[in-house]
Amino acid sequence: MKLIIGNKNYSSWSLRAWLLMRQFNVDFSQQYIRLFTNDMIENMTGLCPNYKVPVLIDNRKNELGHCSVIKIWDSLAICEYVNEQYLDGKAWPKCIEQRATARSICAEMHAGFLNFRQELPMNCRRHPAAIAYSPETQQEINRIIALLQECLQACTTNNEGFLFGKFSIADAYYMPVVARFTSYQIIVPEDIKQYMELMLTLPAYQQWQVLAEQEVEVIESGEV
Repeated sequence: MKLIIGNKNYSSWSLRAWLLMRQFNVDFSQQYIRLFTNDMIENMTGLCPNYKVPVLIDNRKNELGHCSVIKIWDSLAICEYVNEQYLDGKAWPKCIEQRATARSICAEMHAGFLNFRQELPMNCRRHPAAIAYSPETQQEINRIIALLQECLQACTTNNEGFLFGKFSIADAYYMPVVARFTSYQIIVPEDIKQYMELMLTLPAYQQWQVLAEQEVEVIESGEV
């Protein structure tokens, strides 16, 4: 499999799929597309159907032994595909109620929190410091904190400190939130702080952080 990703410093959607696959030791290669450059669209042509990252390309054999190329775009679709085809469903909680909640909070992140994502963009190299942001963003931060607390407090079995006990797609989906909360010094309750510390010390995320810090950006004037 090959995962097409953008800049590790900025691409929160790439991080979600990448982290899930790294955390579960799924074998894949990666192809890097530099975002915000003059040749970005050209480099995406033929790889990214919607000209966005990430995209997963999987070469598989069907029941008849014929090879086919499967292309999955959108981070949530990629996580679902990897979980189904390579993880025997282990990336979602076993409990049906927890699984329903996990899918719901991923969908909520996928479709919402637009002010939070626009005003506090992911920037792994940013020196942690607080900034001023809108009341709408504060409302979204409050909602994120509430849903994270609800998940953490509801988990009573197989609890390894993640949102649903064991690491799941939900944790991969909220990793960029942890990164943003850290970068912008968002004040959070103690249980959220402990969760963030756990996520930030994941070897897979630490690898992503190191690679993000090593990136050299060439952003063309007028292309951002």
